[in-house]
Amino acid sequence: MSVYNSLDSITEELHKCMKCGNCQAVCPIYKETRQEVGVARGKISLAEFILSGEIEMTAGMADRFSLCTTCMACNTNCPCGVRFDKIILAARAEAVRKQGVHSVKKIAFTALKMQRMFDFGMKAGSIFQGVGLKRIPNKHSRMARMRVDIGIGKEKVFPMLAGKTLRSEFPEVIKVKNPKMRVALFTGCMINYFYTDMGRAVVEVLAEQDIEVIIPKGQGCCGIPASVNGDVVSARVMAKRNLRAFEKLGADALVVACSSCGTAWKHVFGELLENDPEFKGLADKWAGKSYDISEFLIHKVPFKKEGLGRVARKVTYHDPCHLNRGQGIYKEPREILKSIPGVELIEMKEPGRCCGMAGSFSLVHPDLSVLISDRKTADIAQTHTDTVATGCPACRLQLQSGVENAGLDEEVLHAVQILAQSYRAGKK
Repeated sequence: MSVYNSLDSITEELHKCMKCGNCQAVCPIYKETRQEVGVARGKISLAEFILSGEIEMTAGMADRFSLCTTCMACNTNCPCGVRFDKIILAARAEAVRKQGVHSVKKIAFTALKMQRMFDFGMKAGSIFQGVGLKRIPNKHSRMARMRVDIGIGKEKVFPMLAGKTLRSEFPEVIKVKNPKMRVALFTGCMINYFYTDMGRAVVEVLAEQDIEVIIPKGQGCCGIPASVNGDVVSARVMAKRNLRAFEKLGADALVVACSSCGTAWKHVFGELLENDPEFKGLADKWAGKSYDISEFLIHKVPFKKEGLGRVARKVTYHDPCHLNRGQGIYKEPREILKSIPGVELIEMKEPGRCCGMAGSFSLVHPDLSVLISDRKTADIAQTHTDTVATGCPACRLQLQSGVENAGLDEEVLHAVQILAQSYRAGKK
């Protein structure tokens, strides 16, 4: 039984927990709040009370279950193997069934389902974003802060919306001479609308491997924002739309450069569509063909090392939670970085510690998100590097905000962007 369908689905996981408290040692929420409700053990107790009928899933209870970044650190530190991420997803889905979707989130998820309208809104936003955002001087990228505090803090740094979306920059099929294979690129929202430089780097690097790239126009949001917040109905609509779009064009493999989007294709779609015979088959098919870009370049191609030019950077790498613990990918980005001439990789103390972004968590709990981010920023500062590499655009946003507010002269990039720079340098 899917965790998205019934709270009963997590009964076995709840029974595994022996209340030892090992989750306290790694939980980013507990480290800042020191409150039992912030840690996995506390929420497991609440879920048990709800299942037994001793308490009800009220709005206040739903707020307590929102206190989780789904970083999965507790999973890896649990001696009993409790999958707390499944518990939190089931609890949030139950909260939506009992209390409905929060009005603000309902508007956001409805917009994401209406792709053409969402595209139009983001295009309009790119034109008029100066009304609400104030550009900040930064030599590395186009970043801004809110002119008026709307409850998420005026110090939060955001990337500016791109003038053109990534999907509008390229034709649907990007041809190369004598292609080795045909690969579909899932852009996701942040890369399509904000970090188009990441998307261009992926296309550039794949072209260097003699790979034909297709970017289906019919794709949209992966639905993770909805599924993580319990809006299962919206998440299913988005999952089906993407499966249709990619099945229509076909490809030998599907590549993503966002850890959350990769998790959606590999794991979430299949579970969301468990009871839909037609789409469950499609979800499983594409899950088997989906790769994070670093995983693809190391295990599927592998990427060309001849022709790499020198890139003089001191780099530290931040592991996105959904890439590291969610997909088991942590060696691959480092292998890529170590292969680039001139790159010196310097590990931070806790590269796998959550940065505190976690999508909507940073908007619902902005102060707590910043506290978690500050620990990561301090860790980065200790490396004395000039570049922070990561594998997720959401993490990039959070890391950029952290280093900017700390006054650190660090450029934050996706690892594949540094690889693209090396190929360019090699041609020069």
